[in-house]
Amino acid sequence: MVRFHVFAVAAVLALSGKVMLSAGKGDAAKGKVVFEQCAVCHNADSTEKKMGPGLKGLFKKDKLANGKKPTDATVMGKVNDGGNGMPAYKDMLSDQEKDDLLAYLKTL
Repeated sequence: MVRFHVFAVAAVLALSGKVMLSAGKGDAAKGKVVFEQCAVCHNADSTEKKMGPGLKGLFKKDKLANGKKPTDATVMGKVNDGGNGMPAYKDMLSDQEKDDLLAYLKTL
């Protein structure tokens, strides 16, 4: 029984370590370069609308235009799926580019 508990604790620690490592896997400087294609429609330095909403303070907002809380998953869902005039970037950006973009958006 003690072995089981030790194994269970070790498994939880191993999984949480993996989650912690993946949480900060993007490079904001590279994400700023990726964002250049987004800047055609989105302001990075203000909340003023261009074609799409301004993204300054994106992750500090209470909710997105769709009513959802701005989390990694909801923001990446919007990037991947697009909608309301925004193209879907699911197949246009690599996973690393998406991680970098997300890291950059968190700096706004």
